[in-house]
Parts: sequence; structure tokens; C-alpha cells
Amino acid sequence: MKRKKIVCLLLSGLLTMGLVSGCGSSSSDEGGDAKNETKTEDTKKDDAAKEEASGDKITLRMAWWGSQTRHDATNKVIEMYEEQNPNVDIEAEFYDFDSYFTKLDTLVAAEDPWDIIQMGGNFPKYENSIEYLDSYIEDGTIDVGDTTDAFLKTTQNNNGDQVGISVGTNTYGIAYDPTMFEEAGVPEPTDDWTWDEWKDACLKITEELGVYGSSKMDNFIAGVTQRVSQAEKDANFFNMEGTGLAWDDPEPIADYFAMIQELTEAGAYPDAGAIKEIKDIENDYLVTGDAAMTWVASNQINSIVNAAGREIKVAPVPRMEKDGAYGMIVQSSQMLCVSKTSEYKQEAAKFINYFVNDIEANKVLNGERGVPIMTEVRETVKAQADDSSKMIYDFVDKIGNFPVENSNVISPEPKTEIEDYDKLLIEKVQYGEMTPEEAADDLLEFAKGKF
Repeated sequence: MKRKKIVCLLLSGLLTMGLVSGCGSSSSDEGGDAKNETKTEDTKKDDAAKEEASGDKITLRMAWWGSQTRHDATNKVIEMYEEQNPNVDIEAEFYDFDSYFTKLDTLVAAEDPWDIIQMGGNFPKYENSIEYLDSYIEDGTIDVGDTTDAFLKTTQNNNGDQVGISVGTNTYGIAYDPTMFEEAGVPEPTDDWTWDEWKDACLKITEELGVYGSSKMDNFIAGVTQRVSQAEKDANFFNMEGTGLAWDDPEPIADYFAMIQELTEAGAYPDAGAIKEIKDIENDYLVTGDAAMTWVASNQINSIVNAAGREIKVAPVPRMEKDGAYGMIVQSSQMLCVSKTSEYKQEAAKFINYFVNDIEANKVLNGERGVPIMTEVRETVKAQADDSSKMIYDFVDKIGNFPVENSNVISPEPKTEIEDYDKLLIEKVQYGEMTPEEAADDLLEFAKGKF
């Protein structure tokens, strides 16, 4: 097995290294050289196609973000693919989440992104750099015969173009310690529990046990995007085109801000300083025993259960009303895309097909990115799963069987900036610097101004 080249760039200071490589010739070059350079550019695609067909060495670049577990498994699968395809060399890079997109932004600006790109719901920002995969599905390069239109739709744009192929689906829930609930005399969550019940559970647990009722929540999903969809069935905070807001009522958002403020003041929810102490899911306050609940993505369930070392259960995110909209669906956690500027698009598509369909590869990947979309792969991975991993499949199945709602999973380009501003407003509300109503109004005005 040949040795892999792995580049692990986690520090933003390293991201600027090597950016000068690949530049054009110097100003001292003669006109004849410039003409030859233009000719090379004109024939680049033809040359790439010839190399691919002839079996000459092909180098693909691929990158992703995630945990060390993901790094190790993905690298192993790359090596397996290279053994089966000796003319292909895949140069892999992995990052933490923020550094990944910092690097991707740099590469996109240089019109030189990786050949194979891991992408999430923020794909509209990068869509001009992504090759649609419809033709590769039509010609059989990517086999989607073992999945459904619903799973394929999770990685399509609003025009139905196949932007990527999902490498795992997930949803969100509330992880909780049933023993703490019992000790505090609080009933365990039901599938239709409400935010009022969640708040009351937080307050009671803190009163009885002296710990946080809940560790940190994803306040933008829970308090803004999901809450809007719960406040009015099929409503969305962002419009489906990703060009602006589809919501202008601050009341449900202000109510959520007020709930977080009340819990913070009661010591039932961590303030901003305490939240900054949580570095990753493995040292969340639920894991350390300092909270009875926490927000969790379904693909994190295994990590949080194993890190806690005790019984942890998962409940759906609360609703505003027991018979009201849930406001959330099963969606793609990540997808693999092909760069529009790749010299070897066909080979990149072939690797994506291997990544999502090969049984042995997925035994290694083990559903770490989320529940696989291919039926045989999903059943194989579930069969080898331990109890905590089976919880993921059971939970995703549960949410997937909730009534279908029109939930927008596409993140428009300003989403990250709006989300960061929401975090700032939550802190101001927690510290009494703004009222919940002022913060909700401010958030809507800020969000509108970003389009």
C-alpha cells in the first residue's frame, strides 16, 4: 500500500502558504513563449481527456473538514480506491470547519478549487465553481439506482440541478441524560414535547440538581430558522431562491430570546462565557455531567454517547405546539461535488460513485458523515453498528417519518454572517444589554440588509 500525502492545515496562518505557485510567466518572457502558453490553455481539456483514456497518471485533489475519525476513515478509503485504480493519485487535505472554508474561498478566488469538494448547505455561495452531476448520472458514471428521488433532492438546487451527491443525511435533536431527569422528578421528553416543556424541565433540573438544565443550543436553528417554520407551517426564514428573507414577524424570535434570557438568569442555561468553554462535542456540558440536555446533530450521537460513558437518549427538537409543525426535516449533512475547473471531472465523478456505493469502503466510513443514502450501504453499515450508532439510524428514521413539511435547507451566502450576528444578539440579551424584542427587530433588519 503506497504512502499517502496528507496535508493537515488547521492554523489559519498556514493557509497563505503556497498561494504564489501556479502563476504565469514573468514579464521578461518573450512573445513566443506567451503564444505557446495560450496554446497550452486551449488544449488543456483535450489533453486531460487523453490522459484519462490512456491510463496515464491522474492526480486529483480532495479536501474535507471534520474530526480525526473522519480523517482516518476517508484517507483509508482513498487508499483503497487507489489500489483498485493505480493510475489515480488523490492528494488529500483536511481541515477544521472554519479553516476549510477560508481555504476554499482562497482557491475559488484563484479559480483553482480542489477537484473533489466536500460541501454543505451553503453550496449556493460556491455554485459557480461546481460542476453539476446530472450528465454523470445519466451516463452511469454515478449510479443512483439504489437511492430515492427524495435523497437526491437533498443535494439539488431550486432548479433541480444535481449539485452533489450526499455522503450522509442527518437531522437535529436534543440529547439528554435520563438518569438526571429521573433524579429531578422530570418526565422524559416525548416525540411531541413543546418548548414550554423544555424550559420547565431546564428550570426544574437546575433547581433539584444544581446543574444546567441544558447545555448550549444552536440558537440560530432553534430560535430562528426552525422556529419560523414552527410558527407557521411551511414558512421559511430565507426564501427558496436564496435571495432574501421570506419572514418579517419578530414575535416568535423575540419569544425564543426571552426564553434563553430567563434560563440564563436562573442558572439553567450557560452564559456566553461558559459556552466559550465548550470546545467540541466531546467536552459538552452534557458529557461532563454539568448539564442534563444539549443540542445535537444526529451524526454526533455516537460521539456524545461514547464520550459520556453513560446512558444518553435523544429526543426530537421541541415544537411550539404539540400538534403544530415540527419545522425540520432529514437533510444532507455533507455532499461531494466536482469542481467546474477540474481537468479530470469524469475521474472525480467515478471516485464519488465509489465513495457512496462501494460496500467495503462504507464499512470503513461507517456512516460517520451521517446516514448513507444508498439502501444496501445503509443496511450494511447499520448491521455493523454498535448500540450508540444504531441510535442514529433509529432517530433519523423517526424524524424521516414525521409529516413532510416544506422546509428550506439551502443556506444563502449571507447566512453565516447573519448567524454570527444572532449569536452576538443572544449574548446582549443574556447580559441585559438589549431586550428580546429589540434583539429580534435588530436581527431582522440586519438580515434584510445583507441581501
